[in-house]
Amino acid sequence: MRLTGRTAIAALLAAGCLAATACAPGTAAPAGGKAADDRTGTLQVWLFNEAGNVAKEAVIAKAVTEFQTSHQGVTVNVSYIDTDAAARAAKMKGAFNDPNSAPDLVEFGNTDLPGYVAAGGLAEIGAELDKWKDKADLDPVIARTAVVDGKTYGLPWWVAVRALYYRTDLFTEAGLNPPTSYAELVAATQRIHGAHQDTFGIAVGGKYTFGALPFVWDAGGDIATKDGATYKAAIDSPASQAGVKRYTDLFGADGCPAQQCADLTGGKTVDLFAAGKSAMAILPNSSRSKVDAGPVKGKYGVVPLPGEKAGSIAPAFAGGNNLGVMKAAKHRTLAVEFAELLASPAYQERMYDAMGNLPTLKSVSGTVAAKDAFLKPFTDTIAAGTRFVPLDQAWAQIDAQSVVPTMLQQVVTGKADVAKASTDAAAQINSAFAAH
Repeated sequence: MRLTGRTAIAALLAAGCLAATACAPGTAAPAGGKAADDRTGTLQVWLFNEAGNVAKEAVIAKAVTEFQTSHQGVTVNVSYIDTDAAARAAKMKGAFNDPNSAPDLVEFGNTDLPGYVAAGGLAEIGAELDKWKDKADLDPVIARTAVVDGKTYGLPWWVAVRALYYRTDLFTEAGLNPPTSYAELVAATQRIHGAHQDTFGIAVGGKYTFGALPFVWDAGGDIATKDGATYKAAIDSPASQAGVKRYTDLFGADGCPAQQCADLTGGKTVDLFAAGKSAMAILPNSSRSKVDAGPVKGKYGVVPLPGEKAGSIAPAFAGGNNLGVMKAAKHRTLAVEFAELLASPAYQERMYDAMGNLPTLKSVSGTVAAKDAFLKPFTDTIAAGTRFVPLDQAWAQIDAQSVVPTMLQQVVTGKADVAKASTDAAAQINSAFAAH
């Protein structure tokens, strides 16, 4: 599964379980206070059924064979579940409420983690992962996307980040190098649109949260910050407002006109760039196949999204999927061991080859980048430091209510200035935290 729609499931779960305890009866451990930990029998695994899943299944089949060979008396049964948000929510809610229907190991989007933890569905596996031989190779920032309140509930399996795609033909014609600062990015949009009135300088969207956040983070701002044990909105801080302004300033006549771009999602910005209608766009590594299927194939390059300071890289959102052990698992140790195999260097590299998934292990990132020059901007972006949304179940509500997109749209359509729009957004964010 890619980066769209992940938090909808947590929102649906939250609606079904108004408080963390609402789902507790269904996720209670068996008698004795601990879930079973059988070392033989059938290990039940749920993974996502993605586009191109045949290639994924081939890799997983190798892992199953290897695991079963090294674990006599064990059968691994892998089921591929629907990634549609509503279907996924129903499936996971059922597993949380009925331990007998729950798998031992499950793949989930990393932004869903707080909601799953609040619902009591996942086991804390930090002690086991501390002994994992590859733990030191795990990118520490990405590792934190599996941690809630200091406890580890998952193993990051793959990550996806965004970088700046640009039209090499248009840049060469204009005598420009790819931008290495925000000022150069703005100058490029103006020069290229000036020469090609039918081409946007950059494709950005009013509904593109993860395209906007790098500008906020680069300016020193954030959605929210931890205030003791709880989060407090920070989107209205001076630093955050500066970042919001930099992003929304790209919605000008020579960038992405508000009347055409205020309603664009991240997916629609991919469409614009792939169709040759924009000189630049902020897209994930997974957009490569769609761009290559359009008229700009062979006419584009990718560089890290630059920050305000020349030569800097704006922090990117570290999206991706984790592997988690269900609290009701009957084969807890086997589940952890199979997760560690799937996340091992050999299988992370195989998953990249099969699906294009960026590794979470630093050594494998270097290996795949050496094999494929296209990846270097993305691995450089990861190395420069990624960021994440608040690891709190309130994020599902904030995302479902489109708080950040509404703020952006208010600004780009002229309905509010940055100060007013961000203040309103902060009030909604704080209300969401208070409700949880």
